[in-house]
Amino acid sequence: MNTIQPKKNWKQKLQEIIYEADTPAGKLFDVILLIAILFSIAIVMLESVNTIGEKYQEELNIAEWIITILFSIEYILRIISINKPSKYIFSFYGIIDFLSTIPKYLSVIFVGTHTLVALRALRLLRVFRILKLTRFIGESQNLAKALKASRARISVFLFFVLIICVILGSVMYLIEGASNGFTSIPRSVYWAIVTLTTVGYGDIAPETPFGQFVASVIMILGYAIIAIPTGIVSSEIVKQNDINLNTQACPNCAAEGHRDDAEFCYHCGNKLHE
Repeated sequence: MNTIQPKKNWKQKLQEIIYEADTPAGKLFDVILLIAILFSIAIVMLESVNTIGEKYQEELNIAEWIITILFSIEYILRIISINKPSKYIFSFYGIIDFLSTIPKYLSVIFVGTHTLVALRALRLLRVFRILKLTRFIGESQNLAKALKASRARISVFLFFVLIICVILGSVMYLIEGASNGFTSIPRSVYWAIVTLTTVGYGDIAPETPFGQFVASVIMILGYAIIAIPTGIVSSEIVKQNDINLNTQACPNCAAEGHRDDAEFCYHCGNKLHE
């Protein structure tokens, strides 16, 4: 027997369009949002070019105000479309949305804050939702968990690297001396860090044959050291379980990334579907 689905009210429809990308309306909303973001960033870039900014200052200013008003409306709609607005306001995307909208208003009061609208570039992270690439967000969560799980081993490793740099820097200070640029142990340790990480600025370089030999050993050692933390984190990532996430958002707290078969929000426990 088929059950009749209850008709969604305007708030539920609005929440589905704004926070989810599973429906045609939701995808269209996010596409329009991304176009507006790219357009607003282009405006800021063009304003920074003196010849263009001076010639089309009024047109660019009007276009920026239009974009800012649209983003302000979007921000307000995101707040009123969920049951717990504070969950969105103080979330990562909520803070980014606020910071990307407020600078234009602040520019009226404080000169120079208008350039902060470049923060809108961070909102391009929403492209993951549009392209149904939330599995990459899931992988980033696994990476964060792997980094957290391996933080003790990485800390010990970094402490070991620091000890090596102090020892090698002290050795190079004794070998090269102030005449070759190694004027102090801290400066020599700085050289050891730069060399060990294979950066090699070249501002300090050993001149003696023995010093060059030690530098060669440090460079080779640097490649081995780079591989160690990669292996530590990789071993933790293997332990993480792959989860197929969706763009489904909670109508109560706006938390995203629920499984297709999820019935309740993993964050607040609210029922996902009425």
